[in-house]
Amino acid sequence: MEKQQFNFKTSLRVRTYEVDWQGIVHNTVYLLYCEVGRSEYLKQIGANLDLNKVNTSNRVVLSRNEIDYKSPARFDMEIDVYTRIAEIGNSSFIFEGMLRDAATDILIATNRAFHVWLSPTTGTPMEIPEEFRILVRKQEKGNLKETSNKA
Repeated sequence: MEKQQFNFKTSLRVRTYEVDWQGIVHNTVYLLYCEVGRSEYLKQIGANLDLNKVNTSNRVVLSRNEIDYKSPARFDMEIDVYTRIAEIGNSSFIFEGMLRDAATDILIATNRAFHVWLSPTTGTPMEIPEEFRILVRKQEKGNLKETSNKA
């Protein structure tokens, strides 16, 4: 995962309650930072994030979350959260994320989050809507692996 692969970045600052007794960000909080990146990415591309419709039209669930910790984050550190959709299939897609120290550009962690698009009526995997694919293709500018049967 290289920084130049990412077309989207947001930033956040480590808060006191995110730091554990060792003086570093607790390991679970890094996943929250990646979630912030995913939410901001979806807003950026124009995807509908209306929580009132989450069970009626856009039901996407996280099926797997991988994280590799590289360097600790500490209180008051500004973190750049890089986010992209790296791969999109028939009913699933993969977000990749990278956390970097904004001041030094040191890599803090990398993340791969696997999501599945579900039918709001049956709860079973369904084909990702073409409207979403178009938004992702536009954002990723040809840097997207498509493994679906669709062109």
